[in-house]
Amino acid sequence: MEHPILFISVILEFLGLPVPHTLVGDTLLAKLVSPHMTYTWMVMGFLILMPKLTMGKLELVPGTSQNFWETCVGGLEDFMSEHMGAERAAMMFPMIATFAFYIFLANIIGLIPGFMSPTSNLNITLAMTLIVWLTHHFLGLKYHGLGYIKHFLGPMWWLVPLMLPIEIISNIARILSLSIRLFGNIMAKETLLAILFMLVGAYFGPLPILCLGVLVSVVQTMVFVLLSVLYCAGAMEHAH
Repeated sequence: MEHPILFISVILEFLGLPVPHTLVGDTLLAKLVSPHMTYTWMVMGFLILMPKLTMGKLELVPGTSQNFWETCVGGLEDFMSEHMGAERAAMMFPMIATFAFYIFLANIIGLIPGFMSPTSNLNITLAMTLIVWLTHHFLGLKYHGLGYIKHFLGPMWWLVPLMLPIEIISNIARILSLSIRLFGNIMAKETLLAILFMLVGAYFGPLPILCLGVLVSVVQTMVFVLLSVLYCAGAMEHAH
């Protein structure tokens, strides 16, 4: 969903670059400056610069900024350790933490008038989902070799003809459920906010939806991260 006026679009127009009026531009340059791409780069830039600007040098007695980042990072690390063990959590932490911080900020930035959430575009959510999906199968093969196929065969040999197609379909369905759930919820939030802004103005009307948007942004981040952790943890466990 695109806002009627996007902050980045004003900058692109000022720089003489094409301003896409569709989800994906027609030319290569227009595709590179499509809203979901430009706002993704904005979120990435923010995540790279803000920790450096707010933390600076790590101190033995942490200040407010360092306490904030330590709480975020430590809380996520503890959460992952509970579901997959400390050693595996440390291995998976860079990828999962990147997704967690990116998704939360990408969700929440759409609440600012003139901005949009990159996660309201299916291209973004599908790309992240494919990374998780391929990673958890890679981990399964790494830890179990060809024995990883036992995860798809069921508990008893005579159930294999029934369980194998069911497990394959349900595993492929993870791609749809993980990507469309995040995309659908954030797209609905963006659409509802845009309608309210046009109908009742930018004051009291959208306020309840803005509060709901914050809740949706947090919940959808937690859901994506939790399912990603569970998929990877399940692939590394022995089949039962």
